[in-house]
Amino acid sequence: MITDPTGVFVTLAGLLATIYALAGIPRLARFFDLLPPILWAYMLPMLATSVGILPPASPAYDWITRYVLPVALLLLMMTVDVPALLKLGRPATIMMLAGTVGIVIGGPIALAAFGSWLPPDAWKGLAALSGSWIGGSAQLVAVAESVETPDAMLGPIIVVDTVVGYGWMAILLFLSGWQARFDRWNRADTRLIEETNVALAEKSAATRRPLTIRDAALILGIGFVGAYATVVLGDLLPELGDPKIISHTTWAVILVTTLGLALSFTRISALEGAGASTLGTLALYVLVTAIGARGDLHAILAAPMFLATGALWIAIHVAILVLVARWIRAPLFFLATGSMANVGGAASAPVVATVYHRAMAPLGVLMAVAGYVIGTYGGLLCAWLLSRVALHLL
Repeated sequence: MITDPTGVFVTLAGLLATIYALAGIPRLARFFDLLPPILWAYMLPMLATSVGILPPASPAYDWITRYVLPVALLLLMMTVDVPALLKLGRPATIMMLAGTVGIVIGGPIALAAFGSWLPPDAWKGLAALSGSWIGGSAQLVAVAESVETPDAMLGPIIVVDTVVGYGWMAILLFLSGWQARFDRWNRADTRLIEETNVALAEKSAATRRPLTIRDAALILGIGFVGAYATVVLGDLLPELGDPKIISHTTWAVILVTTLGLALSFTRISALEGAGASTLGTLALYVLVTAIGARGDLHAILAAPMFLATGALWIAIHVAILVLVARWIRAPLFFLATGSMANVGGAASAPVVATVYHRAMAPLGVLMAVAGYVIGTYGGLLCAWLLSRVALHLL
């Protein structure tokens, strides 16, 4: 077993590098299309922990959670093109928000249905999952820290997140071949997709530039200084809620999100041209490996009812999306990307967006970033609703 914190961190970094090195091999492209690299970033560290290579708890995981999380959020938030988000159009915005509503209300309903067969503190695990299914892995950690989700509960939750979340992603990828039929049935207007596609592609090409040492120094400096400052300030603010909903970590996440959004309106946002959000995403993937390493595949023995809860949860999310799409006549593309912007986040939404329409990955990223913006707040709301249901079940 590797117990030295530096050795643990190096092992996680090595696993992540190996995964993406293999994903870049053309002959393995179809394999990684079906089972995305981010899935392996979860699963391989979990497997390493399950067979005894990595420890289930380590100071390295704690450091990554405490500091790499806000770094990832700050770099992603400060490069948000807020005006572009506002110009995404009515269908895209409504479908993304409909997906969020489906997650927020679906969790408590699913817990009410299966809560009798789940552990008493299962709501804390489901609260963490709500963060993941609204804003992504960063929010999973933020909400888990807020409600003090036990480490033992993360195993079944990661299993549900992986099996149900990526199972739904696989279905969305399959449905891409049916989008023309769906759009005809729904009498959807696809002109907005085509116009947005062209505009985003042109903007990306115009602003992209090679990464220089100056850019890299600014990105890392702003990321770590801003993240450390918000962590320190968050520790000074009071914890709120009974059961606890707003912890010191939550304050740090809220502060870093707010700081990032404020910086997005300054010249600092121009660092996106050098790839600031790419480094933010890399930090997020390092965080994902640490989440996986804290799990244990043996936890799958306790996961059947969690899986049933997650399946019902996603079904409610999908039902709301279909109803709203029918109501506003949204194309299947917006339904699929809006759903994955919630459930999969920035790692998966661009994949789904690209499968439906080439060169639309930026739109998937923008919708996922919108999920980051509201993920913490939506996850905390869902956590509060889950806690109410849990009290009722006692």
